[in-house]
Formats: sequence, C-alpha cells, structure tokens
Amino acid sequence: MNKFLTAIIMLITLAACTAPTSPVTVAPPSATVPPPAAAPSDTAAPPPTETPVPPTETPVPPTETPAPNEVPGISLLPPDPQVIEFQAEDGLALSGTYYPGAVNPAPLVVLMHWANGDQSDWAEIAPWLQARGLGGQTPNPDKLPWLDPSWFPPMLAGRSFAVFTFTFRGCEGGCKSFTRDLWLLDVQAAMLRASKLEGIDPQRIAAMGASIGADGAPDGCAWLNAQQPGSCQGALSLSPGSYLTLAFPDVVKELGGLQLPVPAWCLYAKGDGESATVCKAAQGENYHSVEYSGSNHGMALLQPGLEPNAMLLILDFLKVTLGE
Repeated sequence: MNKFLTAIIMLITLAACTAPTSPVTVAPPSATVPPPAAAPSDTAAPPPTETPVPPTETPVPPTETPAPNEVPGISLLPPDPQVIEFQAEDGLALSGTYYPGAVNPAPLVVLMHWANGDQSDWAEIAPWLQARGLGGQTPNPDKLPWLDPSWFPPMLAGRSFAVFTFTFRGCEGGCKSFTRDLWLLDVQAAMLRASKLEGIDPQRIAAMGASIGADGAPDGCAWLNAQQPGSCQGALSLSPGSYLTLAFPDVVKELGGLQLPVPAWCLYAKGDGESATVCKAAQGENYHSVEYSGSNHGMALLQPGLEPNAMLLILDFLKVTLGE
C-alpha cells in the first residue's frame, strides 16, 4: 500500500511540472506615451501665427513737441516788420513799426528817436534786438555808425526781443519844430499801443530813447505803469534833457518809488550841458548813470570808438530789466 501511494504522488508531481504555463499580462505604465510623429511632407506647413492680444487702451498718437520758446497753440509771427498805425490822445495819426520777436510771448523794447531823425534811425538796432536775421539791409550813404551793424556785439545767447519804433509828429526826416507837450502825448500813445501788440508779453516792456526820446523812455514808462501797473520794467536814456516838459530827475524818482521800483539808466557826455545837468541831478537806488568824455549827444553816443561801448551797456540794461 505504501508503495502504491508513493507512486501516485510521484505521477501527480510529474504532471504538474510538465503542464503548460499561462501567459502573464503586464499592466501598461501610468505615463501616456506620445503618438508617433507624422511623416514629413514635401511642403512644410507654415508655423502657426499668433494672434496679438489687442491693448486694453486705445493708444494716443504722440503730440508734437512745441518749438523752444513757443507756446502751444500760438504761432510765431513772421519776422518781417509790420507798419502799425495809431492815434495820439488829441486824435493825430501816428505811424510805428513792429518787429515781432522769435519767442511767444516776447519781451518788448520800445525805441524812441532823437530830434535829428525819425524811427528809421533804429533800422539796424531793431533787427539786432529782434535777432531774426533781418540786419544789414539798410542803406547808409552817410556812414552813420548806428546804421552799421558790423560793429554791434552779438545779441544775448538764445534771446530775441520784440521791438516797436515810431516817429514823433512833425519829425519825418528830422523834427521841423519843437512841440514838447504834444510829443509827450505821442509817447503815451506809443507805449499804450505797443503794450497791446500781438505776440508780446505786456508785463515785460522796456523803453529806450535818444535826446527827446531819452526823456520819452522814462516818461512813457512811468505813464504806462500808472495805467497798467508792473508793465514797464525799465528805461534807458541816451542824453535826456527834460525835453518833454517833465523834469528827468523827477521821473526817475517816480519810477524808483513804485511798489516794484523800475530801473532807470542815463548815458551822457560830460560836455553835453543839458544832459549832464539832469543826469547828475537824478538819484535813486535803481538809477544808474554813465558819463562819457566829450560832448556827443543822443545817437552820437552809439559808435565804436567810445568807451564803454554803449551797445554793450544796452545788453547789460536788458539783462537787468527783462532778464537773461
């Protein structure tokens, strides 16, 4: 019996060892395998175009940067001189010339001629102050130094002044008679008209003149400030003599006594009797005088042989009154 059981067990064991083995299924990996790349074609497909994202705000077109010294929305006037007609208080028609500056609004210089001439005496000094390239065009058969810009010093760097000139009544080609009280009316009318010119700064006005105009400059400056306080910033006189019925020293004192004192300058020659007298008599903290040797009067102080150079003094005056 034992031998028989042993034989059966051996047969069962042998059958188990020779039975076919069932295949084992392996689970796929958890990572996804990318699909095989597409076969290349003869014509390559264009790369995809990205659609730009529109901006959230509509862009504002750039604005033009205004030219230096130009106020946006205000165009500069051409440099060419303009004839300006105006009236004195008594109704008399007067004629002036306006030289627009290269800035807007521009500081203004009012020029007043002497009795030996008219506003044409400023025909080269006005463009020099304006600094817009109009100088050197005035006929000068008599070789007058104030009509010869070759000796004028350079204008202040980057500066341009508007300029207004006019002719006193009865003075075309030189004054035929002396109407001092009426000339004072002309000065007042000229200063008022000048203060309303297009393109000027009505709070930055200075006046300069020779002989009768040398009194007109401070007389007109004081009068304008009484009408429009703070508008006239200074007066420069070449040989005043209290020629327009008002005493020069008194007007200088009036200018110095304003709430904002106004500088007054006087250039005169020692041998020029009336001018030397009134210029020496004037006083004040804002008053400045320069004495020359000899007896040159008015526009005759504007020539290259005299020291100090009056044209350089004019530049100094403009620095003080109308700023650099």
